[in-house]
Parts: sequence; C-alpha cells; structure tokens
Amino acid sequence: MGRISAQERRESVIRAAIAEFAHKGYYGTSTEAIAKRVGVTQPYLFRLFPGKKAIFVAALMRSMEDTRLAFERAAKGAESAEQARHAMANAHAQLISAHPETLQMQMQGFAIVAAAEAQGDDQIGELVRAGWLRLWETVHLPLGADANATRDFLACGMLTNTLTAIGLPRSAGK
Repeated sequence: MGRISAQERRESVIRAAIAEFAHKGYYGTSTEAIAKRVGVTQPYLFRLFPGKKAIFVAALMRSMEDTRLAFERAAKGAESAEQARHAMANAHAQLISAHPETLQMQMQGFAIVAAAEAQGDDQIGELVRAGWLRLWETVHLPLGADANATRDFLACGMLTNTLTAIGLPRSAGK
C-alpha cells in the first residue's frame, strides 16, 4: 500500500470534520477529535489547514457542494421541468438517507453564520450565501428557469432538512 498524498489526507480530514461537526457543532468539536478520527496528529492537521475555522469552512463547503452535485447529476437528462424536479427531490432524499451528516453539517453551518456575524466575522456567511446561489443556479434551469418553481423546490428542501434534523419524517411537512 502506497503513501497517502497530502490531498488525499486533506480529503480524509474534510470527511472526518463533516462527521464531527455535524454531530457536535463548531464549539463542541475539537480538532483533536478530528485528528483522531483521521489517524493523524494535531500538528499534521494544522499543516493541512491553518486552524479549526478553516476546517469547518472546508467541511461546510464540501457538504453544500455534495448537495449541489447530487442535484446536478439527478437533473441531467431530464426531459421536462417536472421530471427534473422529481429526480432532484429523490436525489435529495437519497442523500439525506445515505449521508445524514451532509445535511447536519449544513444545518450547523447555517447556525454558526449568525454567531459569527454577531462577532463581526462575515466569512462563513459570505460562503454560505455563495453556496446557496450555486444551489439556486443548479436547480433553476432544470426547473424551466422559473423563479417560483426554484424557490418552491428549495423551500421544500429546507423544510425537509429541518424536519429531518429535528427527527420528524419527511411526510410531516406535506
């Protein structure tokens, strides 16, 4: 078995960070826990990332990108806006089911935005807003470039996320 590259190790750290932050939040997660999950030392962790906030941001951006890519793949080849909507909704449900930490990481990210901005730090908020714009753009064209359909799709997705995060079944929002 060959050596793991820094990029592969960085990817492992991001995946471990998603799992840790998703369950314990930013303040409840230690870099020691992330390093332990990956099997590296904290000094090595800080060679890959300048600090805990950078790890959190990378994990949050990855979780949002994973969602965006799931929508993009699902809509590819759809012959109608309705077909795209169903495919993307199914992809979202599958993502939440198979990788609940992706959703939980995003929810942690949304929660931390207000706290960070209250302290004069808008970096995470800017990144979250940019991530949402990419999500919007990804679903907008497949949904017929209809702003109302895009808004409704994303609103239903957020409702599903919230219901899932608080432990209610998706059907509770219907």
